[in-house]
Amino acid sequence: MNATEAAATCADVFAEIETAVIGERRLFETILTAVVGRGHVLLEDVPGTGKTLTASALATALDLEFTRIQFTPDLLPADITGTHVYDEHAGEFEFEPGPIFANVVLADEINRAPPKTQAALLEAMGEKQVSVGGETLPLPEPFFVVATQNPVEQEGTFPLPEAQVDRFMIKTTMGYPDRDGELELLDRRADRNSRTPAVESVVDRESVLALQEVPETVLVEPEIREYLVDVCRATREDERVAVGVSPRGLQRLFEASRARAVIAGRDYVAPEDVRAVVHSVLSHRLVLTTEADVRGVDPRGVIDAVLDGIPVPSMAD
Repeated sequence: MNATEAAATCADVFAEIETAVIGERRLFETILTAVVGRGHVLLEDVPGTGKTLTASALATALDLEFTRIQFTPDLLPADITGTHVYDEHAGEFEFEPGPIFANVVLADEINRAPPKTQAALLEAMGEKQVSVGGETLPLPEPFFVVATQNPVEQEGTFPLPEAQVDRFMIKTTMGYPDRDGELELLDRRADRNSRTPAVESVVDRESVLALQEVPETVLVEPEIREYLVDVCRATREDERVAVGVSPRGLQRLFEASRARAVIAGRDYVAPEDVRAVVHSVLSHRLVLTTEADVRGVDPRGVIDAVLDGIPVPSMAD
């Protein structure tokens, strides 16, 4: 599969998701950027904006095995990874896989579970494996997590550990539909005689794996690589930032930029690819100083200031 074919495949996925989910194409492109780039997605927004529907529609369109984990205050790590169960007939313990053993895992309201349970996802997200009872088990390929969380100021939520937040390639918000979108939502709800739009599979597992290989063929010119490095390093020098973007964050920006180029149908990364993903890849990795936090500084504003201070590389014809 080349970049042109990959872009056509992504367009088919977008079109299928839009039959059931009302939202901006920009959002779907951002989420699929993580899928193509072999990353994970964190969706943050208030309840009722379609986070769960978006994740399930994506899994169906990609024809991948899908599981949903509802995070609650009493959820245990074993409820996610699985546990060994004694088989009376065989007279031995057998491993019963948990819901993490799927291609697409929806971690719904992840910040309603305590940090210990949230951390059960950390190894799975980082290494694509789980360790249970001294045994290390690989997760299926492809594997990615779509986690949803409510705003941290809501009652009954726990902030995600910084190490776990850093594991998400993309963090974005759903946002409310525009006026036309909400009218369409009511039209669908009002007409009970019409068939509810259902998502169909437009690709299969092998096609998804092939799609994830395409970014490896995308060219990233030295000038673009320097631009990525300069942007990430500048976040560490901003006086409002206590902890800037890590080397891992730099790599994720590189991978996301290549994935975005694939979605656009190009076999090279352009500055607009970097600009398209930079906020969703970097903003959640910044740890602001106490003073900046008290003043209500927005990490996105820090990223904007960094971008304004670094010249955009020109692309040769």
